Amino acid sequence: MIEVIAGISHDVADLEEILTNAAEAALAYEGEEGDITILVVDDETIHEMNRDYRDVDRPTDVLSFPAAEGETLLAIPDAFLGDIAISLPRAQAQAEEYGHSLLRELTFLAVHGSLHLMGYDHMNDADRAEMFARQDRILEKMRITR
Repeated sequence: MIEVIAGISHDVADLEEILTNAAEAALAYEGEEGDITILVVDDETIHEMNRDYRDVDRPTDVLSFPAAEGETLLAIPDAFLGDIAISLPRAQAQAEEYGHSLLRELTFLAVHGSLHLMGYDHMNDADRAEMFARQDRILEKMRITR
């Protein structure tokens, strides 16, 4: 199950459907099942989260919080993969900056965050190439283009 929680007011038509479809497409591509919560926030909130959880004192576009991260098991294992936070104002600005639709940007961010929840990262060049190739294939399969 994908749950989308709009933590800010917005006028984006079909926001929940866009983010749900993107996360489900990433799961299907990877052959995974699980529950994901996507929180849509403003820049101030994602800035605080980035500072508090990553020690990076600036806003960002998307943050992922995998449930399976770390060495301590905090709960009985279940289908919960983790949480994703997406800054809607940052997504809107990036869509404009990159010259593509908000649909494309939100889909990209939800796919990106979902892949992080499934263990992918981009801390080095090889991992980055693998993760971004997967993102591109998922977006292509969804027919979401720039």
